[in-house]
Amino acid sequence: MTVADQVIHFLCKTSDVPEGGAKRIELAGRRPLAVFNLEGSFHVTDDTCTHGEASLCDGEIDGDVVECPFHQGAFDIRTGKPAGAPCTIPLRTYAVVVERDDVSIRIDD
Repeated sequence: MTVADQVIHFLCKTSDVPEGGAKRIELAGRRPLAVFNLEGSFHVTDDTCTHGEASLCDGEIDGDVVECPFHQGAFDIRTGKPAGAPCTIPLRTYAVVVERDDVSIRIDD
């Protein structure tokens, strides 16, 4: 499905991501993604910490911040901006589309 030069990729069902939790998704040919459920609002970022090769889905979530499990750096889940040292490079975030029970993202292909 395309929307003006962007493709919508299905990631998971809303029920696959517990409230306050995250789910790692791998799409062929792309970096792993993290789907976060913040009080029923879904957000998608790259899953790999920009400071090290850690999966953010394995990190602790506190409100709208995820802490990297390797060096305790942190990111704002909603914006991808670093929220704690040693992280200084923002995460890539994606436009999320939730329709019925499907969580998808819009990305350029």
